[in-house]
Amino acid sequence: MTGQSYLPSFDLEVTYKIEGYNVIAGVDEVGRGCIAGPVTAGAVIFKSESFPEGLDDSKKLTPQKRNQAYAGIKKEAIFALAHVAVEEIEELNILQASLKAMTLAVNSLPLVPDLVLVDGNWTPPHLPCESVAIVKGDQKSLTIAAASVVAKVNRDKLMCQLHKEEPQYKWHNNKGYGTREHLQALKKFGPSRHHRKSFLPLRKLFED
Repeated sequence: MTGQSYLPSFDLEVTYKIEGYNVIAGVDEVGRGCIAGPVTAGAVIFKSESFPEGLDDSKKLTPQKRNQAYAGIKKEAIFALAHVAVEEIEELNILQASLKAMTLAVNSLPLVPDLVLVDGNWTPPHLPCESVAIVKGDQKSLTIAAASVVAKVNRDKLMCQLHKEEPQYKWHNNKGYGTREHLQALKKFGPSRHHRKSFLPLRKLFED
């Protein structure tokens, strides 16, 4: 059996289309486990059953393959993007901020879907249509996988821009995740305005 067998498929979408849901969106978020930067969501609707080659969960793709997939998504789909900033993450908590980002992304689509497939256990509130939570959806649904790529590519790009403002944290490498290098920089320089100061790794760091 080859690795190809484990790629996400369009089977879920076809099943729901048979049930009468003609316009199906997928939505996913990235950055939930970071200690710096926003949480970002992507929402995608494929225009036809034509998909970028090698499309997969963004976490499984190299940066080069993610960028290739993103270029294909731009040709084959319509999509939208939303960031929820650190201030709102601190105010709402990371789960609610993630759900808000997904709501914003779906509601920013130029076409209102009939159904939204959501990666994870929770469906976001205030969507314009029905929604279904799909555990590990980015590994099962091509539409959700595409949403994960849209979110990841654009959040990584933003973190590289923020790196230029605060180069000491090496966000162009760690993208805001709590790597050893990132934590050492925090210990030396203290937190920036882009850090999620309520997150446990940061609290522990400054309690030592």
